[in-house]
Amino acid sequence: MGLPMEPTRAAFAHPVARYFAATRPAFLSAALMACLLGLAVAWHDGVAFDGALALLTLLFALMAHAGANVLNDYYDALNGTDACNVERIFPFTGGSRFIQNGVLSAQQTRNFGFALMAGVALAGLWLMAHSAPQLAYLGLVGLFIGWAYSAPPFRLNSRGLGELCIVAGFLLIVVGADFVQRKGLAFEPVIAGLSYALLTANLLYINQFPDRTADRLAGKLHWVARLEVRQARWGYLLIVMLAYGWLVAGVAQEWLPVSALAALLALPLSIKAAVQLWHHAAQPQQLGDAIKLTIAAMLAHGALLSLGLIEGR
Repeated sequence: MGLPMEPTRAAFAHPVARYFAATRPAFLSAALMACLLGLAVAWHDGVAFDGALALLTLLFALMAHAGANVLNDYYDALNGTDACNVERIFPFTGGSRFIQNGVLSAQQTRNFGFALMAGVALAGLWLMAHSAPQLAYLGLVGLFIGWAYSAPPFRLNSRGLGELCIVAGFLLIVVGADFVQRKGLAFEPVIAGLSYALLTANLLYINQFPDRTADRLAGKLHWVARLEVRQARWGYLLIVMLAYGWLVAGVAQEWLPVSALAALLALPLSIKAAVQLWHHAAQPQQLGDAIKLTIAAMLAHGALLSLGLIEGR
């Protein structure tokens, strides 16, 4: 099965469909899984479960991820990286192409991104009123990361901090989902969520190989752009080892139940992706399958870890 066609205005004639698709909804599964993992941590710890709050937390997380996606498209249009990207693998790399293909203007994209972030802020205030005031700190940090990842003057991804932003951002979703149920901060969701957050960062990392040439031209100097390709491919392996090593260490230290080791079943997917990246890092057009495997490993790890936590209650 081939990759989907890039978006056109004719394909998204209806405004609702157009704006919904601009959020890159297929990739919101990363936030969905992070939220489910946070809820599983709360369940594992015996916290009284509130289904309505869980659903609203999930919608809040999806909106936050959507807003970050849209703003990333806008700021990448400003710096020119998406416009000059001829090695992209759509829909995984090179942005949504909504601005470049005339589906939305840059101004419409900017306004939509900030509207989503404003909605996140309002939703966060409502959730804070129904949990605890400290949720505001998590929300403010999350909003800052979602904006500063791409936006000047911070442009954190261009400074080699993109992977750390992704780890922190998705870990905040896990912690936030747990917080709303627990109505307080805890260390457990950090322990449980770090391996998943690392694998989410690895999706960003591998996606940067097809974008490497365009990003270098635009001044987006993440680590894949800074390093030679043969050196950069080691970063993927390092993140894989950190993620699964943390999971095993968490169980060994009895921070996580033994049933959480079910998440190791995602390791073969990560290894297969790493092998493909190792062989094709210099031929980015051949990395489509490795990217798909990276997504599969991330989601499988999150789902299995969530089930392991629920089973280990």
